[in-house]
Order: sequence, then C-alpha cells, then structure tokens
Amino acid sequence: MTSTTTTDPSQSESERLFAAPDAGFATRAIRTGHQRTSENEHSEPVFATSSFVFSSAAEAAARFAGDVPGNIYSRFTNPTVRAFEERLAALEGGESCVATASGMAAILAVCMALLKQGDRIVSSRSVFGSTTMLFNKYLARFGIETCFVPLSDTDAWEAAIDDRTRMLFCETPSNPLTEMGDLARLAEIAHRHGCLLVVDNCFCTPALQRPLELGADIVVHSATKYLDGQGRCVGGAVVGDRKRVGEEVFGVLRTAGPTMSPFNAWVFLKGLETLELRMLAHSERALRLAEWLLEQSAVERVYYPGLADHPQHGLVGPQQRTGGGIVSFDVRGGKQAAWDLIDATRLISITANLGDVKTTITHPATTTHGRLKPEERAASGIGDGLIRIAVGLENVEDIQADLAPGLVGR
Repeated sequence: MTSTTTTDPSQSESERLFAAPDAGFATRAIRTGHQRTSENEHSEPVFATSSFVFSSAAEAAARFAGDVPGNIYSRFTNPTVRAFEERLAALEGGESCVATASGMAAILAVCMALLKQGDRIVSSRSVFGSTTMLFNKYLARFGIETCFVPLSDTDAWEAAIDDRTRMLFCETPSNPLTEMGDLARLAEIAHRHGCLLVVDNCFCTPALQRPLELGADIVVHSATKYLDGQGRCVGGAVVGDRKRVGEEVFGVLRTAGPTMSPFNAWVFLKGLETLELRMLAHSERALRLAEWLLEQSAVERVYYPGLADHPQHGLVGPQQRTGGGIVSFDVRGGKQAAWDLIDATRLISITANLGDVKTTITHPATTTHGRLKPEERAASGIGDGLIRIAVGLENVEDIQADLAPGLVGR
C-alpha cells in the first residue's frame, strides 16, 4: 500500500493560511508545511524511502523532465524534508528553502551555486573557523578569493569591494565574540555594488532576527544548533528567493547530493515547534549569567549583546530581538586558567556544539577555531583565555554554581 501526500482542497487552503505572512510566528512554526496524507495523521510522518513509484513511464518522464511536480528520489525530493523547508522559509520570510546535510554544506552549496572562478567574497573576519577554512583552503583552489574585514566596520566592507566581488558574507552575532553587524547597512552597501549579502543566522534563528526583512539576499543555517534545540541531529538550510535558492542552490543539491535525511528533517520540524519559546528562555538565562560574570574578579571581559557596554548593544531591539543565548568571556591567566575552569565544571557539558537545552562550554582557541593560524585568531580577537558558553535551559543559579569553583582565587 502506497501513501501519498495529496490532500483535499480544504486542507491545502488551510496550509496556505498557516504559511501566510500575517499568521503569527508560533503558528507558522507549528503548522506550516504539513500536508496530511490519506492516513489523516496529526504529526508529520517520516518518509523513510530512497525513491518513489510512478503510475506510468510517461509520468516518470514528466517528473524527471520537470514538467510536472512530484517526488522522484530522496536526494532532492522528499515530503518530510520539504515540510521542514516550507516551515523554515515561512519563518524567515523567504520564498524558497533548500535543506542540506549540515550547516557547512549549506554554505558550500551557496558558493558553488552562485560563484565562479575569478569571483571574490568579502567576509566578516569573525566567522566560524570551518567557514574560514572553506573560504581560504578549498574555494581558493578553484579561483575564488576571500577578503576578511571587521564585522562592525562598514567603511572596511565598502573599501574591500572591487569589481570582482560578488558576495558579502557574515555571521551576526559572531562566533564566539558575539560581535554584531548592521544588516540593513550591509545590505545597502552590497546592493549598491551589485553584490549579494549572505547571512549566517545560526545564533539568532528567525525567532530573534530575520535578515531577509533587513535586506539580506540569502540566509544560511546550521540546523544542528537552535533549530533542533536538543543536540540530536546534524543538518543545514539555505533560505532566499525562488531563482537563486529554489533553482540554483537546489540544482547543486540535486546534482552533488549534500542532502538532509528525512529523519533529521522530522527532528528539526519538531524543534521548530518550540523555537520561539526556547530562544526567549535561552536569552533570559544568558543575560542573567552575563551580568553575574561581570561581578567575578577572575573575569577580565564579558561579551554579550544584551549588556549595555557591548559595542553594538544599540542593534538589540531594532535588528535582534534579544541578546541571544551565547555568552563569551576572558579569564585572567590565559589558556591554563581557561582549561582549569572548564575542567572544574560538573554540570555543564564540555563540547563545542551549541544551541542545546543543555548548557555547553568550550575553549574556542583550541576547538572551534583551533585550525586557524595564531595570527588569524588574534585578528579575530580570540585569545587564549577566551571561553564560550552556550547557555541552556537549566536553572541559571545551577549554571553559576557550576562555574564558581573555577573562578575562585583567580
């Protein structure tokens, strides 16, 4: 017996309503993308199949040719993955979404789809270490050059653009120092020079920040992080318009196959249902932890957008709804002091992943950014005493109590 994704007209109309721009964020996060099958399931099904059956040779030919829509092969057409794509596109305010095997696969797919030999990227210096490696080591082999500039210095962005520049790329807030870029200003600069603005929205998610509404052309995600929310699966996504994302990036996925699995897509669908609630809770706890860290004598500096002394604090509100869930800080004593503090924790998980309900802690200089050259880390402001905490949903008093022993006496 074969199950299909066809629905009656009233159900289709209902789904269009849930995806409408005037529907509430939480409603879209819970309802968008689910097309009930003939089984009338309430929760989205997992279509664990590699391929799909056609009613005739003519139908198979028409689908492969793109003359009629429908499922072909789960490398690029799967109903569960499509539900996740439709839901995330609705939350970001994009026309199309392409789900990928990881966040890095999402960035690679964008570059492969929209750049060619001789093109140039201007990127913020403070991006994820693997993004820097992708740009400098791998894209460079194919004749794509990258120039790095300070995220918040719009004059530097403008000065770095030349006639070969095709893409501006940034993370905001940055990893791990939570520096913020003015997206509306960067979009204006990019478009005046005929460039695309691509924004990694991993730290905020659309619950806190929607770059497309501020003028960005494409948003990328590591769904592994907050979109999942419980550290269960690896995945990524690209959101944007129908032409660039729905055709060009999709074409890379169809041909090269950095594909999200149906099961992972189902997990991410469940994560999106609670996204807004979780992001607000992460932010509330992160602010309280940041304020507490300011009072600790062993701490030299705290990096958190929600603090009044953060250099881009003024963007919290107009651009970014809250300060987010990431807090970084410098401890006195450098690497050994940082390692001793991390090793003294008992509750907090020592892992480089983030976006989990469980609080995590890491030493960026030797983990997430460990493959960078020392001078590259220094240019990005990543010192040996820097610690990054992704604040989870435990009681914040317990998080503070777990950090306190490693801060005493320093």
